Amino acid sequence: MFSRRIQQQARYLVTLLIKPVARLGITPNMLTCVGLLLSVVTAIVIAQGYLFLGGLLVLFAGIFDMFDGAMARATNAATTFGAFLDSTLDRFSESIILFGLLFYTLQHPGPQDSLWPALSEQTWMVLFIFVAMSGSLMVSYTKARAEGLGIECKTGLLARPERVILLAIGLLLNAGIWVLALLAVFTYVTALERILAVWRSSNRQSAEMTNSSYRQQQDTRDRTLPTVGINESIEPDVRPVPTSIPPLGGGVHPE
Repeated sequence: MFSRRIQQQARYLVTLLIKPVARLGITPNMLTCVGLLLSVVTAIVIAQGYLFLGGLLVLFAGIFDMFDGAMARATNAATTFGAFLDSTLDRFSESIILFGLLFYTLQHPGPQDSLWPALSEQTWMVLFIFVAMSGSLMVSYTKARAEGLGIECKTGLLARPERVILLAIGLLLNAGIWVLALLAVFTYVTALERILAVWRSSNRQSAEMTNSSYRQQQDTRDRTLPTVGINESIEPDVRPVPTSIPPLGGGVHPE
């Protein structure tokens, strides 16, 4: 949802903030692990019912999640394992925070939002949390699987930054069930968008490979065909037809 320009500006600002910390010898992987611990603390705060404070911590954890990448860029210490660890722990962090919200929901069976039109609000909350959690994992998985196949996949409405901001708004405004409903729906919409994007990209790649193979076959066939020069002529293989008729009995012979 956020444009690439906004994301680049955010990364630039975070990189400026992280440069002084980079001189302390802290590695990007350390920040990644600290981010996971911060998510655990956030989940505990939400589970205890401090939703407003939990919303602030969700925002802070989301910003802190950018620090490890900024540290890697600032210190030129980006590694393949670091990128893998960051993506993996992000999934744990998101699931842990939603689990904290699930624990809070199970401990408070009464209605939390007077504007919610349906009965059994707790049941709807549990359902939305489960669907939002599975949808968030599918959004991340479709991207990771596509990139594993060599296809860039950054499309979709709700990437991780958008999900973090939506969840934080829901906690700050005490409108968690409405935000969870949005997350439940649009995470699966995002996953479907990425599936369609990969389908189009794979079909385009297949068509390009087919055209390239056809052109190679045509070039090979053209190189193997015999050519005739401009001044060359091909003499037809025609045998001469006799102009005289063999003598029959009593025939006339030309002199």
